[in-house]
Amino acid sequence: MAKLHFKYGAMNSGKSDTLIKTAYNYDERGLATLTVKPALDTKGEDWVVARGGAKRLVDVLACAGEDLRARVNATADERGLRPLHCVLVDESQFLEPAQIDDLFRIAKHDGVSVICYGLRSDFRTSMFPGASRLFELADNIEKLPTMCRCGSQAEFNCRAVGGRFVFEGSQVAIDGAETTYMSLCGPCFMQEEERAGATVLG
Repeated sequence: MAKLHFKYGAMNSGKSDTLIKTAYNYDERGLATLTVKPALDTKGEDWVVARGGAKRLVDVLACAGEDLRARVNATADERGLRPLHCVLVDESQFLEPAQIDDLFRIAKHDGVSVICYGLRSDFRTSMFPGASRLFELADNIEKLPTMCRCGSQAEFNCRAVGGRFVFEGSQVAIDGAETTYMSLCGPCFMQEEERAGATVLG
């Protein structure tokens, strides 16, 4: 039976790069895939873009409130991608919980493997709704490691605005210029929290 997978990691853990490599492996074997990402993620527009420069065109930009299962199946039919072997989802944390349910149905009702890549939590250490639902439903969960500036394994995503770390603001902020992110380990995250005079970890 097809499975729903969630591969998560802090920023710069190679999630998009892994998706692109996985898609290439399916393509090389003549197996049909669809690439999905939330329309909310405006970085790269309708492309999945890895840090190293690799790119893959997105087949489905998922909008808020959209029936994702219906959209994926309609797109596969329109493009003659039958049998569909795998749905690859970038930035899956930005999907709504109901859309994660749609992905679960694609795996279990339609028999198509679904591999989601995304973040677990935001810059204030709160879990994204889409990620939370994936932890509840995914058959397989895999952590993709990355490194903090100090050399330890990074666990947290820290937001910087104008080069200064911030701990307040909306959960989603993507502009690709003024707002940037850095992966930090626990001690480094708490150090920046203290410097900013913020209280995130009670």
